[in-house]
This record gives sequence, structure tokens and C-alpha cells, in this order.
Amino acid sequence: MKEYTTESIRNIALASHSSAGKTLLTEAFLHFTGATTRMGKIEDGTTVSDFDEEEVRRGISIYTSVIPVEYKGNKINVLDTPGYTDFVGEMISALRVADSAVILVDSVAGLEVGTELAWDYCNTYKLPRFLVINKMERENANFQKVLASVENFTDIRLIPVQLPWGEKAAFQGVIDLLSMKALKGDGKTVVDIPAEFKDAAEEAHMKLVEAAAEGDDSLLEKYLESGELSAEEILSGLKQVVRSCNYVPVFVAAGGAEIGIQPLLDGIITLLPSPSEAPAVQATNAKGETEEVKASDSGPLAAYVWKTTADPFVGKQTFFRIYSGTLNSDSRVWNQTKSIEERLGTLSIPRGKEGLPIKVVHAGDLCYIPKLSETSTGNTICDKAHPLILPAPNYPTALYQVAVNPKTQADSTKISSALTRLCEEDMTLSWHMEPSTNQTILQGMGDQHIDVAVRRATSKFQVGLTMLEPKVPYKETITKKGQAMYRHKKQTGGSGQFGEVHLRVEPSEQPFEFTWDVFGGAISQNYSSSIQKGIQAVMKEGILAGFPISGVHVSVFDGKEHPVDSKPIAFEIAGREAFKLAYMDSNPVLYEPIMDIRVIVPEENMGDILGDLNTRRARVQGMETEKGRSIVSAQVPLSEMLRYTTTLRSLTGGRGIFSMELARYDVVPRNVQEEIVADRQKELAASKEKE
Repeated sequence: MKEYTTESIRNIALASHSSAGKTLLTEAFLHFTGATTRMGKIEDGTTVSDFDEEEVRRGISIYTSVIPVEYKGNKINVLDTPGYTDFVGEMISALRVADSAVILVDSVAGLEVGTELAWDYCNTYKLPRFLVINKMERENANFQKVLASVENFTDIRLIPVQLPWGEKAAFQGVIDLLSMKALKGDGKTVVDIPAEFKDAAEEAHMKLVEAAAEGDDSLLEKYLESGELSAEEILSGLKQVVRSCNYVPVFVAAGGAEIGIQPLLDGIITLLPSPSEAPAVQATNAKGETEEVKASDSGPLAAYVWKTTADPFVGKQTFFRIYSGTLNSDSRVWNQTKSIEERLGTLSIPRGKEGLPIKVVHAGDLCYIPKLSETSTGNTICDKAHPLILPAPNYPTALYQVAVNPKTQADSTKISSALTRLCEEDMTLSWHMEPSTNQTILQGMGDQHIDVAVRRATSKFQVGLTMLEPKVPYKETITKKGQAMYRHKKQTGGSGQFGEVHLRVEPSEQPFEFTWDVFGGAISQNYSSSIQKGIQAVMKEGILAGFPISGVHVSVFDGKEHPVDSKPIAFEIAGREAFKLAYMDSNPVLYEPIMDIRVIVPEENMGDILGDLNTRRARVQGMETEKGRSIVSAQVPLSEMLRYTTTLRSLTGGRGIFSMELARYDVVPRNVQEEIVADRQKELAASKEKE
């Protein structure tokens, strides 16, 4: 592929709900511009974008693909993003490095949750965008109804620049409101507007001219005086209102049928900004000051890593967006995020799974580099003499958890590195060891997200994992004073073991306190550390239901020792057993994590959400309404929230979102505690049977 300079590049994210037609529209772009000889099909697994084996198997996009489309001397980097909400991290990463977006809406379904999400993120990044009402050839396609569904959702004004030439089976092209011509099929054949569409086209054309006039004061003056603008003036004004995000142009297409492709590509080239026309990015320099980074080859090098992938055959691939300066093959660069130097090998332009080698990548372009050892997603590459950090996007917190176990002994040695590499690739995945339950916890955006990650661990890193529901990290503690004694005596020929410990326990503000209150030398203080060791071993394992114990003050006040048989191990055992007895005498209880949750749902789902929360032992703290959405704040035990992601999607048709963080620990109700303890006893009995 030839080199393209900054002015000739467009970075466009295709974003929408799943199945709105992003991947097939990309196929149509490639076929129309002659990059492919025929359109790929999703059901056959032959599309350029969806090349990963999991994408082919599931028939959906899971990862963002970069597809460069060469058109009229320009290169359009099409970022085909997943629409399924579990893979929202991929879409966020793509929008972070795009200069504009094309939002697709299905001509039958109208506005859907994935599209709402994409639209909101475009607002966050202040991206100019197009709205494409796609699949106009479908039965029940309805342009006006779908347009209204988006207008009701957004504050930004929508302005059609095209009308559909027919609908459903009669859809044969688009009526272009700029040129006031009808474009048949893919757009190469231009004819006069058919008589039956003439009035609607003229009315829509007037609205378009009015919108364009808002882009420039001189245009507005001319329009108010003469009532008309030239085609060039309309285009100039429209460019201004689109790039300032005051208006969103509306296009129509049928990507799968290759209708409306040329006018859409023309619109991308003429109306959407190149990297040099996009706003400067705010970077942080070595002094911690904000520095504006403009897309220019002559500027200091600033490149952002927006994606990394691991492949068993190719190795690690690191995807860059060059914000300033140029990147050359076989050069050395500085990773400011990790303060290390990296040596770059061959630069390549990605096109699906292909890599097209290139010597120089100019400011504003996207590329990838294989086999970088240290650089990972979110890092900034720059000149060592001019260090910069580019801002990383905020990703939503992953709230769907599973416990993962290695399938075999061999897998157990590789599980940590595999999970770390998966989380480096995907910023919405995270993992940690939960010490209180001794489980490895993998967190993601939903069940599909986790399932893909676990399969990826097997296919890419050769690590087999099994999934379990995670245990809730309860804590055990006591509510009153108690005391006990225990004598450990063992005689098996030769020297024996003897130790007797008397101790008291009481609730404490500290996790663990220990005092030595033995008077008169009944036991030597040398055994104090052994007794503590025995007690702390039990506290780690738990007594009531196998969860860690905290909030206990232990006082050893008496005991006995033997001049020959007393040993540290004897007092360790005696301390352990005396603590167990005293603990059970102190009205032990379980404490559970209570979460602060915030649920945002459409107003019509409010009743269902409150009803469901009531079944989860929730305490509602407050309710408010904002832009047609209801927000519920509540405190809910974590044990009731483990699969809430799935339930919320089901109750709201995928439109609900929630956030959750730990508020405090609270006492588990007696009836719930009895169930937890009974389950623990069954577990212990089952494990003994296996032994």
C-alpha cells in the first residue's frame, strides 16, 4: 500500500448495535473500490473484518478490525467495531483513535441499546458523525420512523442529506439533496429525481440549506437576503456544522445490496475531518504540563497504543495511532509510560488479518508493529528528548465475575501469565486472587465476554480453564466475650507432647489483637509466638463456615507446661484448639460485603427494577430522573448481585446499566447464615469422601 499524508487520511469508526450491518458495509466499501473481487459473507466466515475463529464461529464481531479503503486519492481507515455490549471495550478503544464516526441504524429495528451506547461515547469524545439508516431493502423498512426514533433520543439535530429512493423491495438508490439528483444502485448512475419524490426532496433540500447557512455568519447573511446558496456554499457550511457537532447528516444505504455506497464514501471524504483538521489532542509533558499535539509530520513523535493482540503463529502485535511526527521501520523509540526504549521492526498497515508492509507512517495514520516486548495497550511512544503521555480512555468497570481453575497441573503453572496477557489485550478484563475464598477471579462485561476470554486462553496461550461461580468473600467474627482451655497431650514412646492453654476472646476494632496475661510463670513466654501461630492459622481458615476471621482480641491468661514434653508444636496445637472452643462460645456471626449500586434504566422499566431489587435484600437509598432515564441508588449484599448483569439486560432489553462498589461489611441475617454454614458442611463432607 502506498504512503498517505495526513490530509489524505480519514479515521472512521463504524459503530452501532449488533447486526446493524457494519461488517457488510465494510465489505461493500472494499468491493466498490476494487480492493476485493467479491463481497464476503458473515455466514460463510469470508468477510475481511471478522477473521478470528471465534468471530466466525459465533457470527458476530468480537474485536475491532482496521480496514483501509482507498478512494479518490484518499485512505479511509474504517474501524469496524463490535456491536454486542459485552465487547464495548473494543468500541471505546476504536472511538478513542478515530476522528469521526459512522453510526448505523437498522431500518426496521430503529434505535437499539448498542447504538445508544455508541452515540453516548461519540458525545464523550466530541466526535463528528454520520447517521446511516442501513438495510433499507429489508421488509418493513421505514425511514421516517427510524429517523424519529433517533431524533427522540438525541439533543443534536439530525439533517437528512439523502432520502431513500423507494423502500423495502422497491429500494433502488438514494436521492441526493446536495446535487438534487437521484443516484441508482451503488451511486455511479445519476438520473433526475422521479416525479413522486420531487416535492419531498425540495422540502428536505430547503432544510439542508438552512442548516448549512448556520455554519458561517456570511453564509447566513447571504441566505437571509437571497434565500439561496450555491452548491459549494452549502457544502462549506455543512462541513462547519458537522465538524462542530451541531448537526449530524443522515444517509441511507443497503450495505449488503451495495446500494448508496459511492455517495456515502464521497460524504466521508468531503464532510468528515482528516487528522490535520481534527482538534488537537491534550498530552502531558515531562513537567506534568498540558501540551497540545496537532497531527503534523514535523511535530514531535507521539503515538498511542490502542490495541494489542497475541497470536501463537505471528506473536504479539501492537496497534498504533500516530498523533504527531512520523514512524519509521527499523528505528528506536521511547515508551514514556514504562520508561523503556523499544526497537521497532517492520511497520505494517493492517487490513483485517493481512499486514501490508510500509516504510514510513505519517501523522494521523494507523499501523501495527509485531513482537514489541514491553509495550502494551494504553502506552505512549514518543521521542526520548520530547517525552509525552497521551490520555487513555476511561473504560467501564467490569462487574461480571467468574472463578477460574486450571484444568491440569501443567495449566496451573501458566494460568497467571495467560490471564495477565488477556487483560493486557482487553482493558475491560481484569483478574485477581481473592484471598478470603482462595479463588482466582476473572472479571468481564458479561458471560459472552468471559466465555471468549477463556476460549482465547486455550486457543492462543494453550491454557485450559474451567469456570465456576465465585464464592462471596464473607468474613467471620464474634459478638461477645468467651473463654476456653485446651490440653494437648500425646504419648507415643520416647518424648511426648504436652501443652495446656487457657484463653479469652472478645470483639475488637482491630483485625487481630493478642495479649499475654499469664502471671506467676504458669507457662513460659517463649511459647507465646507458637500459640499465636496456631490461632492465626485458624483465623485464616475460618471456623464457622470456612471464611477468614477478623475483629478478635485474644488474651492468654493461664496454662500448664511439662519440664520434658512441652514443645512449641504442642502449644501451637493447644492454642489453636482453645481458640476454636472460645470462638464458638462467643456467638460467632458472618459478615457480608454490602455494595453501593447505581442502576440507570429507561423510565418504563423502573417498576420491574424496583421489584427485582426488593427480592435481593436491597435498601433503596434514592431515585431520580434524568433525560427519560431513571436512576436508582441502593445498597445490596454482594451475594445477591453475582449475576445481576444478565438479569438487568433481560429486564431492560439491554438498555439498563449499573455500577457497583463496596460500601461496608454487615452481619448476615440468621436464616441466610444457617444456609451458608450448612452448604459449607456439605462441602467438607464431600471433600472427605473424595479423600
